Amino acid sequence: MFPAGSPSHTFRRLSLLRLLLLLLLQALGRGLGRASPAGGPLEDVVIERYHVPRSCPREVQMGDFVRYHYNGTFEDGKKFDSSYDRSTLVAIVVGVGRLITGMDRGLMGMCVNERRRLIVPPHLGYGSIGVAGLIPPDATLYFDVVLLDVWNKADTVQVSILLRPPHCPRMVQDTDFVRYHYNGTLLDGTTFDTSYSRGGTYDTYVGSGWLIKGMDQGLLGMCPGERRKIIIPPFLAYGEKGYGTVIPPQASLVFHVLLIDVHNPKDTVQLETLELPPGCVRRAKAGDFMRYHYNGSLMDGTLFDSSYSRNHTYNTYIGQGYIIPGMDQGLQGVCIGERRRITVPPHLAYGENGTGDKIPGSAVLIFDVHVIDFHNPADPVEIKTLSRPPESCNETSKLGDFIRYHYNCSLLDGTRLFSSHDFGAPQEATLGANKVIEGLDTGLQGMCVGERRQLVVPPHLAHGESGARGVPGSAVLLFEVELVSREDGLPTGYLFVWHKDPPASLFEDMDLNKDGEVPPEEFSSFIKAQVNEGKGRLMPGQDPEKTIGDMFQNQDRNQDGKITAEELKLKSDEDQERVHEEL
Repeated sequence: MFPAGSPSHTFRRLSLLRLLLLLLLQALGRGLGRASPAGGPLEDVVIERYHVPRSCPREVQMGDFVRYHYNGTFEDGKKFDSSYDRSTLVAIVVGVGRLITGMDRGLMGMCVNERRRLIVPPHLGYGSIGVAGLIPPDATLYFDVVLLDVWNKADTVQVSILLRPPHCPRMVQDTDFVRYHYNGTLLDGTTFDTSYSRGGTYDTYVGSGWLIKGMDQGLLGMCPGERRKIIIPPFLAYGEKGYGTVIPPQASLVFHVLLIDVHNPKDTVQLETLELPPGCVRRAKAGDFMRYHYNGSLMDGTLFDSSYSRNHTYNTYIGQGYIIPGMDQGLQGVCIGERRRITVPPHLAYGENGTGDKIPGSAVLIFDVHVIDFHNPADPVEIKTLSRPPESCNETSKLGDFIRYHYNCSLLDGTRLFSSHDFGAPQEATLGANKVIEGLDTGLQGMCVGERRQLVVPPHLAHGESGARGVPGSAVLLFEVELVSREDGLPTGYLFVWHKDPPASLFEDMDLNKDGEVPPEEFSSFIKAQVNEGKGRLMPGQDPEKTIGDMFQNQDRNQDGKITAEELKLKSDEDQERVHEEL
């Protein structure tokens, strides 16, 4: 707009008039100017405000710095000046004599994006002198003005919180490293930049001179997931020079910011116990092997991975470098069944580069962990006696014994696997015969009939890394067992033993029809009679008929279907020619 002053100043200030586009509705009740009742000369500026934005957070006041476009014409419509023709906004302070009086008055009370039409009488324009060669004396001037920016040297950064999440684990402080998305506009809404178009967050330190001062201030106190509107005056942004072709000089900037995450290079792993089961007797330490489920998310809640989606626990050693350092630290000290939230700063996770397409560089990671079980490769079977029979117990189960027992088997998280009660009968086993897993075999030894125990069996004494049908790999197993009965076993390699010395005339007693040969029927009848009379016993837990049949085969040396006196030998008299010869 034309300022008051000499013609030499006039043309310099004409270059400032390019920014006024707004056509204005007539200002009513503002006392800014009206035509005389008789249609004579105007006494003041006539203001017509023909477009007023719905939102007007501030109006132009005296002393404000404004940026605007304009077209200047005479009453006949002839254009004498336009900021549009020069593609340059007018940027100037209003109300301090730098503009002609009519323009100073006409801009007062204007909103950003408002359009006004101003009619300026000669005495508030260039008077009876005019501007040589451009504006004749006593000329009434018409201006269409659009206001694009307004600020004051007393302004500060304006922060509006648009959305704050209910949970705020931490707020941005100086020296923090932040990752955020933003849309950047001028005060009139013109977009100059956006992080969304680049497909990645803007990552930087706060309060360390990496950002414009206003953004440094506007980010302070933000929570991850929070949305803010930050308005920055030019002297806290790019000032008189602007930035490239997108941010003009003396431009106020508006940022809509979404904070994704925040951390400090000095941060350590943050732990939050979400659920702690009662009766925690052991906590994980370095060197333990752990099975756990997890949900992994970024600080804004974006899920990047989950063991639940694979329906399989994550299995690993802790404290030995198999997982990121933050998880190695965060899993130590947990209890079986515990739920824990582990917040890992990027320098203890995947650093500046991130990994894959789901974890960006410099990302804070949050893991919600449920510990299923853990053990140490040096762990023995844990045995806890739940109850003993009230009567005294003189004999307990030992290697070689044939036992019957009931059991319930589950994982440490309570998942039920197997139970003898499902089959309606006790389980049978000979201890030490490799018929059950090693840990269970160990835990069943030394028990009294009627005793109940709880056994915790580590995987290296159970089904190992591969697991078994219905049993996950590397799973710790929990057994509740009750010994129903026990029978003394036989020495290794024996199918039958005598309680006392065998008969001196063993073959003669066995040869029932005294024909010098013992067929299978006579052999079976003799052995059963010895068992019934309590003179000897067969191997427990086996089919008696099969056991007697095996004994006959061992004695029938020439396999002719009968035993002779020469073939019949006691095992104690044999030279162990064959492993299973016995009687």
